[in-house]
Amino acid sequence: MNYKIAVIKGDGIGPEIVDEATKVLDVIGEKYGHTFTYTNVLMGGCAIDATGVPLPDETVKICKESDSVLLGAVGGPKWDTLPGHLRPEKGLLGIRSALGLYANLRPAVLYAPLKDACMLKPETVKGGLDILIVRELTGGIYFGERGRRQGKNGEEAYDTECYSVPEIERIARVAFETARKRKKKLASVDKANVLESSRLWREVIHRMAKEYPDVECRDVLVDNAAMQLVRDPAQFDVIVTSNMFGDILSDEASMITGSIGMLPSASLGEGKLGLYEPTHGSAPDIAGQGKANPIATIISAGMMLRYAFDLQAEADAIDTAVLAVLEKGLRTPDIAGVGGQKTLTTTEMGDAIRAELRA
Repeated sequence: MNYKIAVIKGDGIGPEIVDEATKVLDVIGEKYGHTFTYTNVLMGGCAIDATGVPLPDETVKICKESDSVLLGAVGGPKWDTLPGHLRPEKGLLGIRSALGLYANLRPAVLYAPLKDACMLKPETVKGGLDILIVRELTGGIYFGERGRRQGKNGEEAYDTECYSVPEIERIARVAFETARKRKKKLASVDKANVLESSRLWREVIHRMAKEYPDVECRDVLVDNAAMQLVRDPAQFDVIVTSNMFGDILSDEASMITGSIGMLPSASLGEGKLGLYEPTHGSAPDIAGQGKANPIATIISAGMMLRYAFDLQAEADAIDTAVLAVLEKGLRTPDIAGVGGQKTLTTTEMGDAIRAELRA
């Protein structure tokens, strides 16, 4: 079977970590009899430099014609002074919207070999962590009406949080279906004691919960959720929440696991086409130095195999290979001090994971 993958290497460390991920996919192809065809396209700062815009039309076209999209990272201080509509991050919002990707799945897993990297007390995470945050991706305050105006105290800025019933229903369905395949526990995070948009969110969640009587569903206010993630993170299995709340909570959850360089993500829509990327940024300060951790991108490629192509055994093989490498004490610089025996470069870590796949 041949799978067409649009590849957005992006900025900073993006090209080097994506290269390691595609080489892992090639090994999977050799081992399981698949072919992966890659088409490189531009997005982010590199697209601005080449075309003047963060998301060229050609990129959108090729992504839509592909079976899936693999992304490294975009952005960097080089483009920080540009107006908002020309910032690299605008390309990321744009591609999600253009592909209709409304659900972002962000796992936060504390690997046993990296348990000492967790900043919480050992007794708090002694049983390990495996949390999945389902974040609504194309609605809410990031896409609402915004602007500046003259108010009674002079110039003021505003951003509008708005959600429709269908938008909430579709992200809720992803969350309930995902929870059903895991531990059947779902926490819906909102701010219903203050925000009208959250009150509608809660109403829809409660109505849909009746369709999933086997899933334990509870409401958690976002400020309490932030506290509970550091007090007792193991209480959570699947968390579903709005765009902005999910953005914040998923980063908090990632740091609980010790390194954001270990965490993948998948952005999904109605069909199989999705966008797979690490949760970290472009880290331009270490770009080209061989210090970047490619594991999050490699696991993101594994999520692509699982969700886009329904290749469960192949995805499991990547997860197993990553764990085996960590158990051997092999580390990139960001996790070097956590039970490590040898520090590897970006390429060497990729090589080690590919060796495990071939073993």
